Amino acid sequence: MRVVVTGLGIQGRKRLAIAGNDAVATVDPIAKDARYQSIEQVPLGEFDAALVCTPDSAKLPLLTYLIGHGKHVLVEKPLVSDSDGDLVALRSLAESRGVVCYTAYNHRFEPHIVRLKAAIDSGVLGKVYLAKFFYGNGTARDVRNSAWRDQGMGVFPDLGSHLLDWTLFLFGKPSTEAEVWRNNRFENKAPDHFHFGFRNSQPEIDFEMTLLSWRNTFRCDVFAENGSAHIDCLCKWGPSTFTLRKRVLPSGRPTEESDTLACADPTWKAEYEHFLGLCRNPSNNLDNDIWINGVFNAVRRKLGS
Repeated sequence: MRVVVTGLGIQGRKRLAIAGNDAVATVDPIAKDARYQSIEQVPLGEFDAALVCTPDSAKLPLLTYLIGHGKHVLVEKPLVSDSDGDLVALRSLAESRGVVCYTAYNHRFEPHIVRLKAAIDSGVLGKVYLAKFFYGNGTARDVRNSAWRDQGMGVFPDLGSHLLDWTLFLFGKPSTEAEVWRNNRFENKAPDHFHFGFRNSQPEIDFEMTLLSWRNTFRCDVFAENGSAHIDCLCKWGPSTFTLRKRVLPSGRPTEESDTLACADPTWKAEYEHFLGLCRNPSNNLDNDIWINGVFNAVRRKLGS
């Protein structure tokens, strides 16, 4: 697979390193080491797919151009638009051209998230009552100093997109609309702390995210009929621990299994290999993006943003 990397920021350079010898060209209007300044300069016969790692505002025109010319695309999350219809049209275009348009959510490949899904799907936990997620990093100043990141809904689409994608991966679509419980701008122009969720859904889901967690932190707690499951930390910040507790009736200290991983982040390579597999038998995950984008737009309208 011959790929072009479009956008040589932090994410683009990560993608470039993972693609290795598959990468035949780079595109960036500013980076001096990029081979081309625009995607239109790259000869169409020289590549099969593109890894799009640009600011959000540039994504839809790029994707329309690439998909319209029959190129497979991996695009960094989130894939958003003020109009829900834009992503529906993009899905139709990808289907008509028989190509992949895959939005990258590398955290689906986090080993303990995969293990949590297996525990839920196996039925060992029984009925799941409540899932709580906290995702925080300390990038508030980096975001504020960025030329384009401190705008719009801030941390909500940035980290919240991962949380919504996990919802689809682990539980499917919630049966209720999202509610916002906290929306703060402590240091930034755009929200740098956001707390929202799906109350009265099955399961209930509680999400909190922030750019003000000076020690990068991830925590997931799932409470269910037959026990509970817990993830402490992601592999990229490691070590990452998965704990499964089995309920003792009528009450008492549960039995417990715990596993800790201390390793480099395996998700980027796993996701790239997944993308290559999709290209061999094209399919898309744009239905997920359409739902996620719908949640963003509904929340934005409620907040009057």
